[in-house]
Amino acid sequence: MLEIDGAHGEGGGQLVRAAVALAAVTGRPVRISNIRAGRSKPGLAAQHVAAVRAVAGLCGGSVENLALKSSQIEFRPGRRSGGAFRFEIGTAGSICLVLQALIPVAVSGAAPCRVTIGGGTDVRGAPSIDYLQHMLLPLIGRMGARVALNVRRRGYYPRGGGEVELSVAPAKLHRIRLEVPGRLLRIGGLAHVAGLPLSVAERMRDAAARQLATGTAKPRIKTALLEEGRAAGQGGAVVLWAELENSTLGAGRIAERGVRAETLGEAAGRELGEDLAAGAALDVHAADQMLVYLALAGGESSFTTRALTSHACTAMWLIEQFLPVRFETSAAGTCTRVSVRD
Repeated sequence: MLEIDGAHGEGGGQLVRAAVALAAVTGRPVRISNIRAGRSKPGLAAQHVAAVRAVAGLCGGSVENLALKSSQIEFRPGRRSGGAFRFEIGTAGSICLVLQALIPVAVSGAAPCRVTIGGGTDVRGAPSIDYLQHMLLPLIGRMGARVALNVRRRGYYPRGGGEVELSVAPAKLHRIRLEVPGRLLRIGGLAHVAGLPLSVAERMRDAAARQLATGTAKPRIKTALLEEGRAAGQGGAVVLWAELENSTLGAGRIAERGVRAETLGEAAGRELGEDLAAGAALDVHAADQMLVYLALAGGESSFTTRALTSHACTAMWLIEQFLPVRFETSAAGTCTRVSVRD
């Protein structure tokens, strides 16, 4: 059994989710201790429990001590299989964070699967469902992954109530080089609200567009007022994506009580603009999410990003515990180059 210190590096829930996903893919049991030890509320939260339970469901695995606030679990993977699954987070916990753990397991599985998850689609501290759909999925699609996502209903904090359906066909991932982003083709985006005036979404859109107005591509950011049935609760978000010849960049912000819509739009637009100006092939959030796929592809893959986060550094360390790969980082102009080889 592999022993993992859950307080290593960034020491958050990402380490737990990634560890059980890698255990399921490699078939190696793992014991994770000191889970989120440095957090104000240490141990497992509802979304972490849901992610571990979901991975166990996909691979027929078993988990000891899986409960709220648990500081140690033992995960023993079984045989991965296809079929239909349904998982409920039970709170407004992020569906996207659960999907981060599920998708690598499903892509490397033995048969197609369809997963329905209930929870929060647009939650602070996590990627929004639009970021996943318009940025991450196209990137892993370039590597051969066959993943489709259907957002049935939005869910916001604190009510939750969102629902998405994920369909995955197993695929052999191929290596990829994402070092030169290439020519900017278009900038798209979506600003949406539920239970709030449409003008809030329009203000987020306009503020984001102003930040990107000096570029060569005019941003095309749609707005949407989600009626009852398409969303549960009150909330909103703005998500932007830049499609380039060789890659996709993304940025976004979740609506917060007491924070002006313009502030959110400006922050998202500024972040995307900085990635474009730096010539990065992956944004800072995608950099840590893509690492596991590059490692699973075998051979040598690489990318450039404007900055490496503590999440990314922790993910590289963790992946090396499970797989016979080695990550290397180096300067690449104003960016950082990350490569992985087996």
